[in-house]
Amino acid sequence: MASTASQWAAIEPIAGKIGCVPQTLNTWVRQHEVDSGQREGVSTSEAQRIKDLERENRELRKANEILKESDPKLGRPFGCETRFIPAWALYAGCFENSGGAP
Repeated sequence: MASTASQWAAIEPIAGKIGCVPQTLNTWVRQHEVDSGQREGVSTSEAQRIKDLERENRELRKANEILKESDPKLGRPFGCETRFIPAWALYAGCFENSGGAP
């Protein structure tokens, strides 16, 4: 990693040639240093993974809220008179004449 003053001296003319402000190019250089392990920080791939996980978390929270609204029993705190309902019991209406579970 070059010294800050010499790095900035190199960035200014290059930024003008590629059509961006020096601070933007400096940001890109610093991010490249992080990605290549020359500088501490969150790499581009780690930032993308965090962003994807946060999006998935939001979607799962939204799905949970929808499920809680559709079945109030799902919203009960643990241990509040809940009971286990076997999966076959959900379809008990299909087997009323046969006497119970499939």
